[in-house]
Amino acid sequence: MLLRSSPGAQPGTMSSTKLYSITKSFIIVPLMATAVSMNAFTASVNTAIAPIISNTTEVSEQDAKLQLEREEKAAKIDAYFTKYNMPLAGTGMKMVTEAEKHGIDWNLIPALAIRESTGGKHACKSVTYSPFGFGSCKINFKSWDHAIEIVATNLGGNNPRTARAYGGKTLRGKLEAYNPPSVVPTYASEVIAIMNKIENTTVVTAEA
Repeated sequence: MLLRSSPGAQPGTMSSTKLYSITKSFIIVPLMATAVSMNAFTASVNTAIAPIISNTTEVSEQDAKLQLEREEKAAKIDAYFTKYNMPLAGTGMKMVTEAEKHGIDWNLIPALAIRESTGGKHACKSVTYSPFGFGSCKINFKSWDHAIEIVATNLGGNNPRTARAYGGKTLRGKLEAYNPPSVVPTYASEVIAIMNKIENTTVVTAEA
């Protein structure tokens, strides 16, 4: 069938204006459909990732809060050690993180060090880096940090060799296993009293 030609157009042909209009309609309609599809896709993606972003934010805020708590505890330990000029000053954060790792009270390890060696001042002389009296002064440690790691592991019941003595016990139970009442009747109470002193230590921050 021949198309009606516009004036001046060759018979049997379509004018360039009509051809452009038809071509334009074929292009624009799919583009509009594609745009709608993309908008729907974007909306669905945003809906899907919104909970993830929210959870990530909550986790980040929780992590920040936990880190702040660790820093506050470490600052109290170091402040106490520093106040009495004890060699273990500066190991507060290590003590806190190891205590957290092994599920024991954050101020237990520093309290033991104070009770056993006045915070390292009177550490065992027959072995190296032993401020806790652990192993009856028969174990060498590579550093203060190493000694903290070993003591925390044992007190947390995570050493198979000593798990029976410390695993699953209360704070007092752990202390009575560490130094039995038959040896020092008031040992557990003394350490707990020191723990309370550390917890109640005031940290003085430097003014800006």
